[in-house]
Amino acid sequence: MTFIATTARQPEPAGHQSRTKTIVGTGVGNALEWFDWGVFAIFAPFFATQFFNPKNPVSAFLSTLVVFAVGFAARPLGGFLFGWLADHRGRKFAMAATVAASAVGSLAIGVAPTYGSVGVLASAVLVVARLVQGLAHGGELPSAQTYVSEFAPRQSRGLWSSLIYVSGTLGNVVGVLVGAILSTVLTKADMQSFGWRIPFLIGGLFGLYALVMRARLHETEQFTQTVAKPKARPRVWPEIVRHRRQAIQVIGMTVGMTVAFYTWAIAAPAHAIAALGINAKHALWAGVAANLVFIAVLPLWGALSDRIGRRPVLVIGVLGTALVSFPLNAYLKDSAVQLLVSMSVALVFIAACAAIVPAVYAELFPTHIRTIGVGIPYSICVALFGGTAPYLQAWLGTSVGPSAFTTYVVVLLLVSVAVVLTVPETRGRDLDDPVLDVRGLDADPVSATTV
Repeated sequence: MTFIATTARQPEPAGHQSRTKTIVGTGVGNALEWFDWGVFAIFAPFFATQFFNPKNPVSAFLSTLVVFAVGFAARPLGGFLFGWLADHRGRKFAMAATVAASAVGSLAIGVAPTYGSVGVLASAVLVVARLVQGLAHGGELPSAQTYVSEFAPRQSRGLWSSLIYVSGTLGNVVGVLVGAILSTVLTKADMQSFGWRIPFLIGGLFGLYALVMRARLHETEQFTQTVAKPKARPRVWPEIVRHRRQAIQVIGMTVGMTVAFYTWAIAAPAHAIAALGINAKHALWAGVAANLVFIAVLPLWGALSDRIGRRPVLVIGVLGTALVSFPLNAYLKDSAVQLLVSMSVALVFIAACAAIVPAVYAELFPTHIRTIGVGIPYSICVALFGGTAPYLQAWLGTSVGPSAFTTYVVVLLLVSVAVVLTVPETRGRDLDDPVLDVRGLDADPVSATTV
């Protein structure tokens, strides 16, 4: 970490960095973070009985989903910690730190002892490792999206912001591919015995490569010119309070789409395997194909938002997801083909929001609080709603019925639509300009408060 700290104190001009270096350096690290995060949900059906009592497989699977949710509990703290680092030490320093922490958590899971050998200590190791990954993931998205948004030309910031979910989903797709390949070449017994360790070991080892890539990135010109000097740094908490309107808008926009995203993009194959009885191999391959559709349409939505505005695209995405939720859940039963179609249709609409929210979030906050201003409310929202989505889906599906969870998702999506309508149109604006509210009035001039 000494090398990273040194480069953070001596930032290089952003203008000397090529677009390719920016895209690759940001994208590789982001993809690895998502790979580490996603394989937990993907491989949960295989390793649940390795960390919890194997005599009750259903209870073990639900307990593993609880740990999945517990990892989200660390995300608000990660959003604060790495957001503060990004706004004070630099965007690239925070991004290097997040990818290092994620890799450590992944390695810990990959080499962890099992319940059969050490009892509940195995469960404790899993929880701690997941908390470390939660800290890292809580800081990854706000740090990476801020970095990309500050490098992007303002007239194409929507297109550039799609890199966050393109690279992240590629990481998730690689995780699903690893699962599909392993479930093809290994027996179910082998998957439960040792196969589930392979993706976590891969994630940990490749973390070193991503760390080196990010350490070589330049700092953004926006940060070096606006925030890098200590006298330009405002007090954190007063600024968070001053920008509470934007923080609430981040939560409102995120609440519906994060549940929809984690339901369809992350947990759908595992849910299909555990609850619907779909063949594991076929379900995982369906997940791969659907996520490739998601990746393909992300840049299209990003480019469209640069032409017609952020709010219209957000409304299309949120309302579209709400409208197709009940039909898709009714259509999905016990076929991998049905899973592929359902996931693909849902993800086309979800992509409209996922492509541009990194730009929208960045455009709502001034430079000196851009990362932490997004990181805290976003992480809290994802922890409360995204992290609990797979567990609620499994629990409500067995206790109440599948329509109960779908109703829950649709209600949250309608909340997000209402909030989107309160967000100012920020397409093409300079990141240092004051944010205008929906009436066109200067709602929040940048503060001159200093430490």
